[in-house]
Amino acid sequence: MPSWFDDPIGPAMKPDNPEAVLLYSVAQSLYTGRARSYMIKQGIPYEERAPQPYLYQLGKKIGRGSMPTIVFPDGRIIRDGVAIVDFFEERSGHPAKPPGPSQHVVSLLFDVLGAEGLNRPAMHYRWNFDEEQYDFILYHFTSQMNGDEELAKKVIAHVSTDVAPRWGVRPSTHAITEKLYEGFVEKFNAHLTLYPYLLGGKPCLGDFGLMCPLYGHLGRDPVPHRLLQMRGPWVHRWVERMNRPEPDTGEYINLPHSFLQDDEVPETIIELLTHFALDFVPETIASHSGINRWLEENKPAIGAQCERYVGEAKFDVEGTAIHVCPQPFRFYLLERVQSAIQALKGSDQAYALALLDTCNMTAVLDLKLDRKIGRANNLEVWLD
Repeated sequence: MPSWFDDPIGPAMKPDNPEAVLLYSVAQSLYTGRARSYMIKQGIPYEERAPQPYLYQLGKKIGRGSMPTIVFPDGRIIRDGVAIVDFFEERSGHPAKPPGPSQHVVSLLFDVLGAEGLNRPAMHYRWNFDEEQYDFILYHFTSQMNGDEELAKKVIAHVSTDVAPRWGVRPSTHAITEKLYEGFVEKFNAHLTLYPYLLGGKPCLGDFGLMCPLYGHLGRDPVPHRLLQMRGPWVHRWVERMNRPEPDTGEYINLPHSFLQDDEVPETIIELLTHFALDFVPETIASHSGINRWLEENKPAIGAQCERYVGEAKFDVEGTAIHVCPQPFRFYLLERVQSAIQALKGSDQAYALALLDTCNMTAVLDLKLDRKIGRANNLEVWLD
């Protein structure tokens, strides 16, 4: 197998620790939050490196260079945070999978919600508060661009004016986005006064999924970071805890470092999922229709790369119309929830379905795209 270490990318390609994987990313990366936190909590040695020019070369080689990407000492590559966590979960016996069947479903659902359900506030709080945090954002993007400040300014302008609206971030949606996010902070904060993680004394896949928006964007950028400190101090501590190798649960006296017993899903989690459903469900329904229309019109070939955005969708939340460019990856993750439900039998399945019905999440169980999404050569691709 040819080694990526032979590419002329410079000395950063050689880890100081020969046992470590190289993580190509930056602190402010949305999706790296999941993979970085997972490797920290599972004791996986890694060394983080600036992404360029490696990701540019990776993009030329496979068709997409994105953060996070890890490279093993033997040159193997895994691109994308979900794939990184999947790999290590499979290799280590699934330490982040709760034992209870309903807990497992809830964990997978939070993994979707972390990657897809908080993207609007993540983008809003990053790009719509220039007066308070532009210098902070510029510093980080300049570092990402190898010190090229002019290029960083161009990238910032492009993302804030072109990319953010694809996620539904427009002046007309600012108020509802802030209202829903503040409601999430309130409810997650209430849960964390009782438990250090979603399902007890250790993190599940859903915790790592939530780290996507809650670290790189909402837990570091000055405006949303201050919001957590002032209005969600337990959430702020959770963000810190998720980036520390030890359990870091000193506030919770005598709590075992394990998942809750007897498949317990706390009422505070049900309340949190019910809040998520306010916009996640109508957006998923609208995105499902929009992507299927696009599939019918474009008929991508089997094995063709599944792009991040396809089609258009419009939905309503509390009287506010929201326009988005649907993202098929939401359904790639959602299929895991659907499969987990289908795999359950008898009372286990009935209990899980009743729980999701209580949370107003049942509708998403029937939303499957007309084409499945798989992975090949480190890319998400359309299947038959």
